[in-house]
Amino acid sequence: MTIKLLNPDETYTFSKYFELKIDAQDLVKEFDYTFERKWLNLPKFTGELERIEQTKSRIEEILPYVTLSNETARREWLVSPIIHDLIHYTKVKVRIEYSIKVSKFLQGNLDYFLEAPHQLLIVEAKKADLDFGMTQLISQLIALDQWQDDSPQTHLIGAVTTGKAWEFARLNRQSKHIEQGLEDYYIPNDLDSLTRILVQALIGE
Repeated sequence: MTIKLLNPDETYTFSKYFELKIDAQDLVKEFDYTFERKWLNLPKFTGELERIEQTKSRIEEILPYVTLSNETARREWLVSPIIHDLIHYTKVKVRIEYSIKVSKFLQGNLDYFLEAPHQLLIVEAKKADLDFGMTQLISQLIALDQWQDDSPQTHLIGAVTTGKAWEFARLNRQSKHIEQGLEDYYIPNDLDSLTRILVQALIGE
């Protein structure tokens, strides 16, 4: 007998899954998706990224002087410079704190919703605890999969970050299979690799 995690009489937001400390593997079963943790080796953009060194230097310069003890500070000083560069490289449309509702179990705000002509990408920023931040991110990917059911995009990619550390997840829309990446990317040292993954995710599969 399968025990359901979610109470059918309650309403759940994306952030509530983080607060409840539900494991990602358990959550996906509630929505009839499958799950695995693996090395994703996400494709990287191979063209020129002329702002990388400038952005890295700027982040390195401010780190000794900024207290990053809350999510707002991390978003403003560490995440926003990367989002700014993504806009420059891809001309992507960015919505912040974008609200969506698919059902009483799949609703809430997306910290960063990036929309290119044929690709979507979401970024969830957390103060700490990437493990359960990943659960929240995966609930958002499932919601996007159902909300954008007519989109030709075959995979949905999302990232969860503390500002300093980034992790990725990928949802295969045809097989309803979710992969949590084992790779970690750290700012500022891995800024080049991280940006190349984000750019490639937005310009095409």
